[in-house]
Amino acid sequence: MYQLGTRCLVWEHQAVLLLEFARSRGLAPADLLAAAGFSSMPSLLSPQQLLDLLAALQAQLQAPDTAFVLGQLSLPGHAGLASHALAQARNGRQALELLAAHSARLSPLLTPRLLWHEDELLLIWTEACGVGAAQRNFVVDMQMSAVTGLCQWLGGRRLPWRYSFNRSRPRDLSQHAVFLGADLQFDCQVDAMRVPAACLDEPWPRGVADSMAAQALAQGADPGAAGRGLLAALYDHLLPRLREAPTLEQSAQAFGVSSATFKRHLAQHGTHFQAQLDQVRTHWALYLLLLQGQSHERVAQALGFHDRSNFRRSFKRWTGLVPSLLA
Repeated sequence: MYQLGTRCLVWEHQAVLLLEFARSRGLAPADLLAAAGFSSMPSLLSPQQLLDLLAALQAQLQAPDTAFVLGQLSLPGHAGLASHALAQARNGRQALELLAAHSARLSPLLTPRLLWHEDELLLIWTEACGVGAAQRNFVVDMQMSAVTGLCQWLGGRRLPWRYSFNRSRPRDLSQHAVFLGADLQFDCQVDAMRVPAACLDEPWPRGVADSMAAQALAQGADPGAAGRGLLAALYDHLLPRLREAPTLEQSAQAFGVSSATFKRHLAQHGTHFQAQLDQVRTHWALYLLLLQGQSHERVAQALGFHDRSNFRRSFKRWTGLVPSLLA
């Protein structure tokens, strides 16, 4: 598990791409490093330092397509075995499963979560270890563009992705339209992508049936690739325990620290326990209501509420809506 300040990202895996992109746009890499507060090039950098580099790049270039072009360039990437396995994926399904399983190498800032529902895939983006509000839209756009571009390049055609954004509709959608397409929905409760599952099972031209890189990853050749950011690990911990109404104290114990230490760690990531629990509850409630069509009583029970009224009040606090407007 890594935190915002953990030096766990190989410089050549993440930062080199940003420096080369800066050079391609006429910005000297040395100037970008200086703007991001680097006096030298370390062998490892932290997620916070990666965010600092992205913020400096965005500020120096001030180009509306920066996030989208960076995304297109970032996958399969140069992250060792994980990138090799991704480049050799036999189809979209395997590629996205590799991305989700080895996000510490391939997507260290946002964690992709796959939800297969009947004939459709939902890819939900959640925070790995904290992205500030000022950068979140940029990083979300970058990661959505990365997955879109990856599937188009390796699959040979553009997939009919549908996009949901947890933000207000921007005035200018031209870059979203160019890089993502026209099927964009804003003012949602989650950042997500949806696509028919059948599209992901079509063989990819460059795919390898028994990729040695994928086999090596499955055998633990790169243990760090399966790591989780603190917030992603907490999400993983909370989701199967929602019915039990998990507490801060129980979660801190599961993470092997005191409640005070756990609270401090979450604060360092710009959040707190209740906010993270509410986020997981919101995501699961939306899934149960919208996709499973479950009753409000059953959803309330699944989320650890004693009655429908408490669930209704909480859902309105989380989303600004009452459940009856959805189901």
